[in-house]
Amino acid sequence: MIAVGLCLALVLSFAMVGCTNKDKNNGSSSSSAPITTTTTTTTTSGNTTSEPTTSGTTTGNGTDSGAITSTPESQEPSAPALQSDLAGLANLPTKAQGWGQGVEVNDKNQPTGSIMFQEKYGKYNAYYIAPDEGNHIYLTFDEGYENGYTSQILDVLKEKKCSAVFFVTYDYVSKNADLVKRMIDEGHVVGNHSYTHPHFPETSLEKAQEDIVKLHDYVKENFGYTMTLFRFPYGEFSEQMLGLLDSLGYKTLFWSWAYKDWDVNNQPDTASAYEKICKGEHPGAIYLLHAVSKTNTAILGDVIDHMRQSGYNVAKFAL
Repeated sequence: MIAVGLCLALVLSFAMVGCTNKDKNNGSSSSSAPITTTTTTTTTSGNTTSEPTTSGTTTGNGTDSGAITSTPESQEPSAPALQSDLAGLANLPTKAQGWGQGVEVNDKNQPTGSIMFQEKYGKYNAYYIAPDEGNHIYLTFDEGYENGYTSQILDVLKEKKCSAVFFVTYDYVSKNADLVKRMIDEGHVVGNHSYTHPHFPETSLEKAQEDIVKLHDYVKENFGYTMTLFRFPYGEFSEQMLGLLDSLGYKTLFWSWAYKDWDVNNQPDTASAYEKICKGEHPGAIYLLHAVSKTNTAILGDVIDHMRQSGYNVAKFAL
């Protein structure tokens, strides 16, 4: 009997050990899998942020999530990276060029000069004329300084329910924060027109990048707005500078129509200005206007009406 009792005790002991090991194995397979977490560093608008990318079964707070990549809602994939491999741009042509669309047009009334330069330099995300699909026209205003008309221009655009691009300098945004905020709040595009308004073809790559980034960061920090469009001061550029802007993630916006409207002491009369602007309408038109112009302000509403009556859509630049 004693021998039988000892044998029975040994059998029960082995059975309990087997059950314990089985429970441990089940636990590790269901909730104790290895967790691998990697961190990807993304540069957005000049600021470096870390995005946790989780592989396995946990997020940053330790909760079960399968295999999910976490991306902050504030991430802006289209925002300029604002860092460039300057050495890679060193061999691009540095010849200075001044932009003007010329007077020759094709059968669509599009300037042939704009089309030629678009074909040549469009690879740098530069726009001398926009694609003509949809009969879009784009209004752009250069803001070198405030002459008392921008608020009226914004009033007209709001009334007509259309958008424009406003290219600003540091001098402008630092002195007219309320107007810049209104541009942003009312859905317009604010573009980078440089910090110091230099002659870019005469500027080193290092100084040019510093100038562009400095205004970019100022607007981002003070208005919470990320600029993605750039316009060269004086319309002066080089292929190397186009390459720099492209490498920073910017699109460069030139124009396919402009006229002498910037001289506040020699403004064109409203009738001739209206006729000239309307006569220049064409698919994909990028109009360069100056917000310092009293004449432009007076006729803007009628110009927009004429463009629409002619079958054009005064569109927001979002290419």
